[in-house]
Order: sequence, then C-alpha cells, then structure tokens
Amino acid sequence: MFYHLFTAFRETVGPFRVFLYPSFRIPSAALTALVLTLWLFPRFIELLRERQNGASNVREDTPEQHQKKRGTPTMGGLFILIAVVVSTLLWADLANHSVWAVLAILVGFGAIGFVDDYRKVKHLDSKGLAGKKKLLYQTLVFALVAGALLLLKDGAIGGVAAVFDTRLSVPFVAVKWFSPDIGWLYLPFALLVVLGTSHAVNLTDGLDGLAIGPTIVSAVTFAVLAYAAGLVLVFNTNGVWVDFNVAQYLNIPHVEGTAELAVLCGGIAGAGIGFLWFNTFPASVFMGDVGSLALGGALGAIAVLTKNEFLSVIVHGVFVAEALSVILQVASFKLTGKRIFKMAPIHHHFELKGWPEPKIIVRFWVVSIMLALVGLATLKLR
Repeated sequence: MFYHLFTAFRETVGPFRVFLYPSFRIPSAALTALVLTLWLFPRFIELLRERQNGASNVREDTPEQHQKKRGTPTMGGLFILIAVVVSTLLWADLANHSVWAVLAILVGFGAIGFVDDYRKVKHLDSKGLAGKKKLLYQTLVFALVAGALLLLKDGAIGGVAAVFDTRLSVPFVAVKWFSPDIGWLYLPFALLVVLGTSHAVNLTDGLDGLAIGPTIVSAVTFAVLAYAAGLVLVFNTNGVWVDFNVAQYLNIPHVEGTAELAVLCGGIAGAGIGFLWFNTFPASVFMGDVGSLALGGALGAIAVLTKNEFLSVIVHGVFVAEALSVILQVASFKLTGKRIFKMAPIHHHFELKGWPEPKIIVRFWVVSIMLALVGLATLKLR
C-alpha cells in the first residue's frame, strides 16, 4: 500500500522516491512485523489461554519431559501470519503476482494448519487432521495458486514455460553451463518442494524455539537470494544509462519481480523474531501447525519462484535432516524391525541421549546459520 501511495507523488515530493527501492522496504517490512508482534502478541497469548482453557496439545509420542508442557497455549503461529500479511500488504508492490502467490500459499496452508490445531484443542485429539488429508488440501491450494498464475499471465495459451521458468538451477554450477529444462514436469517438482518444505518445518517444530530460529535464518537468506535474482541496477556512464543485471553477473537465473519477494521475506523474519521472544525456552506459547505448515509452504514457494529449489536443500538443511530422520526411522523399522534413532524426529533422539533442550535448540540454530552461509557463498562459487 505504501509503495503505491507514496510513489504516486515521487515527482512532486522527492523523498518519496525512497519507497521505490526494495532495499528500503525490506527492513521496513521486518520492523513493522516485529513491532506488531511485540506489541500485540501478549494479548493474543492471553486470548489463546482463555479459549483453550488448559487443553493439552502435547503429542503422546514425545519424550516424557514434554508432558510437563501441558496447558501451554498453541496456535501462536496464527499471529505470525497476521503480522506477515499486514507488513507485506503495507510495504510490497501489490501488482506483483509472485507476492500474491506466496501470500496465498501462506494463508491457504495456514488455514489447513488451523483446522488441524483446532481439532487437537477442541476434541482433545493430539493427532489432529490426518496426514493424507493435509497433503490433499495442500495440493489443492497449490493447484489453485499455480492455475491462477497461469491464467493471469496467459500461460494457459503459452504453456507452463510462459509463467514458470521450467529450467533447473544447480548450486555451484553456472546456469549458462548446466540448466536442464523439464517442461511440464516442473509443476509436480515444484509441488514436491513446497509440500516437502512445509512438512519438514512442521516436523522440526517440536522444541521451544527450534523451528522458528531456522525459519528466521532461512527468511533472511532468501531475502538476499530473491533480491539478487530480481535486481537490475541502472548506472549513468558518460551520459548513457546502462542496465546492470546482478543475476547475470552472478551466473544465477534472473527472475523479474522477485526483489519484491524479499520484502515478504523481511516480514517473515521480523514476525519470527517477535514470536521467538515468547516462544524461546521455556515457551509461553507454541506455534502450532497453523504456523509451521504455513511458514514452510511459504519458504518452499519462495525457493521455487526465485529458482533456488536445489539450493533450498542446503539452506533448509536442518528441516531436511529432521524430515529424513523420520523417513529413515519408519523405513528401518518396517524393513528390519529396528530403529536407527532413539526417537524421531532427530531432535527427540538427542533429548533421549540426555542433551538439555536449550543446548539442542541453540546447536540446531548454529547449524542453520552455517548452512545459510554456505548457501549464500554459492552466489559467487559458480
């Protein structure tokens, strides 16, 4: 909103030109989301506590010490979504289709998570919505968003390549050397990335602050990646205006308009930091599926739209490790009758090994930061 409101007067009021630049609006969105969360979240927590009335939301298949957290209100992720949506609507270019696509994924997946959390609280059922139903509803949300993009950009006529860049970008390899085009197969591949990231974040959300820490790191990292992928600088050289394509210089895919997604990433980071204030050990509120499914889906969608699908495996390494630990545990038990870990996801394995919860959380954060730095390093190592 501010982008359209103030830039309309940029010719008469010079300082309003600052609203043209994502580099100004990214931290502004982050600060807006942070202030909203720190200011209003305490009241929201009290509302959740009154409505949930001490209902248990702790899963039964968790270490014994988790049962002490019974009564802690959940669904705090709902306010994260509110803060992200408000900050994005205020600071992003609302004519950008990619921004609306990610917001639709965020809200759609959040609605599915809300139903899941509501069932847990209302019916005292720690399992909530069945996993197959979650996947089905998420697939429908993705299909609606992808279909809307195809129609808005006339892709129904020009094919999927007219809307989505169906080429694949591989970390550490320049796009001019290796960038295979998979055509219509890109849509199911993109679905896999979005759903995989969503559920990986959901599996990680098992300790106080464990999921939101890497989410903040990922949002900041993708803000940089999105900004680089969509940024074109204009220089005046000897009276001649010259365009400098940053993505072309870095040998990464250039995707027009993705710099606006960096504004949305700023909102996620700001809201995440505000939420962490209340979710850090010992947590005053839990995120719930309404937050984890939505944030994971949004991060996956941003990875797809910025052409960082494979790079997201590195940046989201903590989430990937959590998901893989569950997959390996289930496969091992079904095939051999033996478990690889004491309990999956892997953070519970370390709990049962005697690691204090804060130590697990902080070490996972450190690993997440290290992986984010590796991901950013790939911008030059191509």
